[in-house]
Amino acid sequence: MEANTIILPKVIGNWARSDSQQTITSDTIFSYMNGAGELYLSYRFNHLDVSEYTYENHDDIQVELYYMVSSDDAYGLLSLDLEGEHISFDDAAPDASGKTIPMSPVARYGAGLLRLWSDNLYARIIVYRETPEAKQAIIDLGKAIVDGRKRSLPPDLLKRVPQKIGDTWELRPNRLSYFRSHMVLNSIYYISHENILNLDTSAEAVAAVYKDISGSSEVKPCQFILINYENPERAVKALKRFYDAYLNEFTKNISVDNPNEKPDFFKLEEGWFGYKLTGKYLAIVSGCPNRESARIIIEKNWTQ
Repeated sequence: MEANTIILPKVIGNWARSDSQQTITSDTIFSYMNGAGELYLSYRFNHLDVSEYTYENHDDIQVELYYMVSSDDAYGLLSLDLEGEHISFDDAAPDASGKTIPMSPVARYGAGLLRLWSDNLYARIIVYRETPEAKQAIIDLGKAIVDGRKRSLPPDLLKRVPQKIGDTWELRPNRLSYFRSHMVLNSIYYISHENILNLDTSAEAVAAVYKDISGSSEVKPCQFILINYENPERAVKALKRFYDAYLNEFTKNISVDNPNEKPDFFKLEEGWFGYKLTGKYLAIVSGCPNRESARIIIEKNWTQ
């Protein structure tokens, strides 16, 4: 099956597919979704096919097939919302804990909406009013969509983020997101309304939340961000801009210009902050309860 071609079934349960299909491009996406198209363009959007299934006296089922440039981009869209019921389309699917990073396809369902990732495809299948019959039709549609498609692994950058750090820190379930734009980063963890980390489609990044599992209920989670820039020069330039905008009250450390320097740490209002720049990778940790926590989260992520 071609990566950008899916032939949807004519009938699914009691729902029948309309003969008309709408194709949305980057030129028309804002008209289709009233401004929300920026999210998909930030993940290197190719095009969107929209189809509808109708069943008399029942709500329509809408199918949105987002074709992206790469599997990583399609995975990134799903990674922004991994909540909901895990839907398995084969026996090789992971458990429902959210701790396993599986091979595609991966799907989550909730309140009449199925979201799935399959190679370079991100799909949304929606019904306004959920019924057991509509839910089954949606799941059957998901299965038909992924059937025969190439299986793909999540982005390699996720492998650098360990699930557990010692006996103290563990990733929060379903809080490991992959992205390329500052707009998406701000929806995960707000830093600035400006693009002070120089993110664009030439870069890739992951954001993770580590929670304290040592038994203390008062320790707030820490935010970790890892960015892979196109080259070391762009990474250094990004750190300089970030330093000037976010850490301007502190004397600029030589490590901004020397990517091989040790990590730097600062006490901010929201907790301890740290960064490390090595080659084309920039790691950031924020909101830690103390300097040692910031140090160990940076260093353990760096040893992967």
